[in-house]
Amino acid sequence: MKIYESANFLATQSSENLGAMESMLEKNDVLSMGGFIGKTTSGLETTYERGGSDRTAADLGILFSKKYNTRIDFEKDSAVLSADPRVVKEELEYITHLSYNEARIAGMFGMKILDPIAIKEIVENGVDMPITITDMGNPAKVTTIERSPGDKNGHPLKIVTGKKNCAILRMESESSQNLFESLDKVKRYSEFVVLSPFTKDDIEFTRILFLDGDYVKRNERYVLGFDPLASITYNRGVITLIGDEMWRVQQIASKASSRVGEAGLNILNMDAQEETSRIIIVTEDSGNNIERAICAVHAERSKIKFV
Repeated sequence: MKIYESANFLATQSSENLGAMESMLEKNDVLSMGGFIGKTTSGLETTYERGGSDRTAADLGILFSKKYNTRIDFEKDSAVLSADPRVVKEELEYITHLSYNEARIAGMFGMKILDPIAIKEIVENGVDMPITITDMGNPAKVTTIERSPGDKNGHPLKIVTGKKNCAILRMESESSQNLFESLDKVKRYSEFVVLSPFTKDDIEFTRILFLDGDYVKRNERYVLGFDPLASITYNRGVITLIGDEMWRVQQIASKASSRVGEAGLNILNMDAQEETSRIIIVTEDSGNNIERAICAVHAERSKIKFV
């Protein structure tokens, strides 16, 4: 039997088929279901890709939120910390609140919080419901994720994370829109970030950071087919600083880049824009470069001042 993989959530069609589950919910206190298996509109079995259990919970929340006061609780190995505890061992801080935006960016750049597509689907469907991450070993520790968190008193630099095995595509900006549309409509792929453009010989070029270098290698001919002048650089890693309120941190970009340099790493590129809630530092993905850079930047977090 053929199973169709990497499915997409269809909110309208799913809502039309919610009746049976809603009836069960009215008659029972607890419902249990599989985490990532569904069916296509033609009734064929299908699955979500990696992270499908998170997406299933989010999609059910979207559907039930139209009628019920809905919240989603994920019980995980720990609540959200200021860095990956497998990488950073000192001065880790427990994060009590994140915005949808902060959680989505953190997930894209390597933090094991939630599948970023799950949050993307909640936002795209216009739903505003709280999501909690509960530490199974210590249930008193809970991270709450909301569209606009009310708690703004914590450290504005929420998370320092990083991602290995990235690739950077450079192409004419005029051609990039066709690629973006194809990635969205045809490939259904969104694991990339558009960096600041640059101009060469009076031609504007767009830089696209793909967060999965293997995906680009598998689809290299497809990606390069949109622009004869396009080029790809592999073996890139990124260190990412995340926080919607990072503008409150004095000299955050210069201090972060300084710490990366002091760790003996060469910064190949840097993208810092106030509106994006993130600072991206690009370096070579070699050995333990990314781990060293994350530790170096995170060590500065407790020392920096903010307004």
